[in-house]
Amino acid sequence: MQEEKQKQAVEAIIFACGTPVETDRIAQAIEISKSRAYELCCEIMKEYSERNGGVRIVRLGESWQMCTVEEFADAVRTVLDLRRNTPLSQAASEVLAVIAYNQPVTKAFVEQVRGVDCSGVVASLISRELIEEKGRLELPGRPLVYGTTEHFLRCFNISSLDELPPLPEDSEQTETSEKDSGEEL
Repeated sequence: MQEEKQKQAVEAIIFACGTPVETDRIAQAIEISKSRAYELCCEIMKEYSERNGGVRIVRLGESWQMCTVEEFADAVRTVLDLRRNTPLSQAASEVLAVIAYNQPVTKAFVEQVRGVDCSGVVASLISRELIEEKGRLELPGRPLVYGTTEHFLRCFNISSLDELPPLPEDSEQTETSEKDSGEEL
Protein backbone atom coordinates (compact mmCIF):
# COMPACT_ATOMS: atom_id res chain seq x y z
CA MET A 1 0.00 0.00 0.00
CA GLN A 2 1.47 3.34 -0.98
CA GLU A 3 2.15 6.01 1.65
CA GLU A 4 -0.86 8.25 0.86
CA LYS A 5 -3.21 5.26 0.95
CA GLN A 6 -1.72 4.19 4.32
CA LYS A 7 -2.40 7.65 5.73
CA GLN A 8 -5.98 7.59 4.39
CA ALA A 9 -6.51 4.15 5.90
CA VAL A 10 -5.26 5.31 9.30
CA GLU A 11 -7.55 8.34 9.18
CA ALA A 12 -10.53 6.15 8.23
CA ILE A 13 -9.80 3.73 11.08
CA ILE A 14 -9.54 6.49 13.68
CA PHE A 15 -12.77 8.07 12.42
CA ALA A 16 -14.74 4.83 12.17
CA CYS A 17 -13.79 3.51 15.61
CA GLY A 18 -15.33 6.41 17.50
CA THR A 19 -13.50 5.21 20.60
CA PRO A 20 -9.73 5.30 21.18
CA VAL A 21 -7.88 2.85 18.93
CA GLU A 22 -4.42 1.57 19.82
CA THR A 23 -1.43 2.10 17.55
CA ASP A 24 -0.86 -1.70 17.51
CA ARG A 25 -4.34 -2.35 16.15
CA ILE A 26 -3.92 0.28 13.44
CA ALA A 27 -0.59 -1.26 12.42
CA GLN A 28 -2.09 -4.76 12.28
CA ALA A 29 -5.10 -3.62 10.27
CA ILE A 30 -3.08 -2.10 7.44
CA GLU A 31 -0.07 -4.41 7.82
CA ILE A 32 2.61 -1.87 8.71
CA SER A 33 5.02 -1.57 11.63
CA LYS A 34 3.89 -0.02 14.89
CA SER A 35 6.46 2.77 14.52
CA ARG A 36 5.16 3.56 11.02
CA ALA A 37 1.58 3.61 12.29
CA TYR A 38 2.64 5.98 15.07
CA GLU A 39 4.34 8.29 12.54
CA LEU A 40 1.24 8.35 10.34
CA CYS A 41 -1.01 9.10 13.32
CA CYS A 42 1.26 11.99 14.33
CA GLU A 43 1.22 13.36 10.78
CA ILE A 44 -2.57 13.21 10.60
CA MET A 45 -2.90 14.78 14.05
CA LYS A 46 -0.64 17.64 12.92
CA GLU A 47 -2.62 18.13 9.70
CA TYR A 48 -5.90 18.35 11.61
CA SER A 49 -4.36 20.81 14.05
CA GLU A 50 -2.98 23.02 11.27
CA ARG A 51 -6.28 22.90 9.42
CA ASN A 52 -7.87 24.61 12.41
CA GLY A 53 -11.24 22.91 11.87
CA GLY A 54 -13.90 21.69 14.27
CA VAL A 55 -12.41 18.20 14.60
CA ARG A 56 -9.03 17.09 15.84
CA ILE A 57 -7.16 13.90 16.56
CA VAL A 58 -5.80 13.35 20.05
CA ARG A 59 -3.30 10.88 21.45
CA LEU A 60 -4.41 9.13 24.61
CA GLY A 61 -1.46 7.10 25.84
CA GLU A 62 -0.96 4.46 23.14
CA SER A 63 -4.31 5.20 21.49
CA TRP A 64 -5.73 7.75 19.06
CA GLN A 65 -9.18 9.26 18.80
CA MET A 66 -10.98 11.78 16.67
CA CYS A 67 -12.95 14.34 18.69
CA THR A 68 -14.53 17.74 18.38
CA VAL A 69 -12.77 20.92 19.35
CA GLU A 70 -13.75 22.05 22.85
CA GLU A 71 -14.99 25.40 21.55
CA PHE A 72 -17.96 23.66 19.91
CA ALA A 73 -18.92 21.40 22.82
CA ASP A 74 -22.13 23.26 23.64
CA ALA A 75 -23.36 23.14 20.03
CA VAL A 76 -22.57 19.42 19.78
CA ARG A 77 -24.34 18.74 23.10
CA THR A 78 -27.41 20.63 21.85
CA VAL A 79 -27.60 18.59 18.65
CA LEU A 80 -26.98 15.30 20.45
CA ASP A 81 -29.28 16.34 23.30
CA LEU A 82 -26.67 15.49 25.88
CA ARG A 83 -26.98 16.89 29.36
CA ARG A 84 -23.98 18.75 30.64
CA ASN A 85 -21.87 16.69 33.00
CA THR A 86 -22.10 17.85 36.56
CA PRO A 87 -18.79 18.89 38.06
CA LEU A 88 -16.93 16.56 40.40
CA SER A 89 -17.52 17.03 44.11
CA GLN A 90 -14.58 17.88 46.36
CA ALA A 91 -14.54 14.28 47.62
CA ALA A 92 -14.56 12.87 44.07
CA SER A 93 -11.73 15.22 43.06
CA GLU A 94 -9.66 14.10 46.04
CA VAL A 95 -10.25 10.39 45.40
CA LEU A 96 -9.49 10.83 41.70
CA ALA A 97 -6.24 12.65 42.52
CA VAL A 98 -5.14 9.93 44.94
CA ILE A 99 -5.82 7.25 42.34
CA ALA A 100 -4.27 9.17 39.42
CA TYR A 101 -1.01 9.89 41.25
CA ASN A 102 -0.64 6.50 43.00
CA GLN A 103 -2.25 3.94 40.70
CA PRO A 104 -2.87 1.12 40.81
CA VAL A 105 -4.33 1.47 44.32
CA THR A 106 -6.89 -0.26 46.51
CA LYS A 107 -9.94 1.41 47.98
CA ALA A 108 -8.39 0.81 51.42
CA PHE A 109 -5.32 2.83 50.39
CA VAL A 110 -7.50 5.73 49.23
CA GLU A 111 -9.50 5.57 52.48
CA GLN A 112 -6.28 5.57 54.51
CA VAL A 113 -5.03 8.66 52.67
CA ARG A 114 -8.35 10.52 52.99
CA GLY A 115 -9.32 9.19 56.42
CA VAL A 116 -12.94 8.48 55.42
CA ASP A 117 -14.97 5.82 53.62
CA CYS A 118 -14.95 6.35 49.86
CA SER A 119 -17.12 3.48 48.55
CA GLY A 120 -19.78 5.78 47.11
CA VAL A 121 -17.23 8.10 45.52
CA VAL A 122 -15.36 5.19 43.91
CA ALA A 123 -18.64 3.85 42.51
CA SER A 124 -19.46 7.31 41.15
CA LEU A 125 -16.06 7.64 39.46
CA ILE A 126 -16.46 4.19 37.92
CA SER A 127 -19.91 5.11 36.57
CA ARG A 128 -18.41 8.28 35.03
CA GLU A 129 -15.71 6.05 33.48
CA LEU A 130 -12.91 8.09 35.06
CA ILE A 131 -11.52 5.07 36.93
CA GLU A 132 -11.76 1.33 36.43
CA GLU A 133 -10.80 -1.92 38.08
CA LYS A 134 -7.28 -2.89 37.05
CA GLY A 135 -7.14 -6.29 38.71
CA ARG A 136 -6.67 -7.79 42.16
CA LEU A 137 -3.79 -7.93 44.61
CA GLU A 138 -2.39 -11.28 45.68
CA LEU A 139 -3.23 -10.59 49.33
CA PRO A 140 -5.82 -12.06 51.68
CA GLY A 141 -9.25 -11.07 50.43
CA ARG A 142 -7.77 -10.31 46.99
CA PRO A 143 -8.67 -6.60 47.07
CA LEU A 144 -9.45 -4.80 43.81
CA VAL A 145 -7.01 -2.22 42.52
CA TYR A 146 -8.14 0.86 40.62
CA GLY A 147 -6.57 3.13 38.02
CA THR A 148 -7.60 5.88 35.65
CA THR A 149 -9.07 5.33 32.19
CA GLU A 150 -8.56 6.79 28.72
CA HIS A 151 -11.76 8.75 29.35
CA PHE A 152 -9.95 10.38 32.30
CA LEU A 153 -7.15 11.44 29.93
CA ARG A 154 -9.72 12.87 27.48
CA CYS A 155 -11.59 14.77 30.20
CA PHE A 156 -8.41 16.35 31.50
CA ASN A 157 -7.05 16.92 27.99
CA ILE A 158 -3.77 15.08 28.56
CA SER A 159 -2.05 12.39 26.50
CA SER A 160 -0.59 10.43 29.40
CA LEU A 161 -0.29 10.48 33.17
CA ASP A 162 3.20 11.95 32.75
CA GLU A 163 1.47 15.24 31.92
CA LEU A 164 -0.17 15.50 35.35
CA PRO A 165 1.12 18.53 37.22
CA PRO A 166 3.69 17.78 39.92
CA LEU A 167 2.36 17.43 43.44
CA PRO A 168 3.17 20.36 45.72
CA GLU A 169 5.67 19.56 48.40
CA ASP A 170 4.12 19.08 51.83
CA SER A 171 5.11 22.32 53.60
CA GLU A 172 4.44 20.81 57.04
CA GLN A 173 6.72 17.88 56.28
CA THR A 174 9.40 20.22 54.86
CA GLU A 175 9.28 22.42 57.98
CA THR A 176 9.54 19.38 60.25
CA SER A 177 12.53 17.96 58.40
CA GLU A 178 14.25 21.39 58.43
CA LYS A 179 13.76 21.63 62.19
CA ASP A 180 15.01 18.10 62.72
CA SER A 181 18.14 18.67 60.67
CA GLY A 182 18.93 21.95 62.47
CA GLU A 183 18.47 20.74 66.05
CA GLU A 184 21.36 19.36 68.03
CA LEU A 185 20.92 17.35 71.20
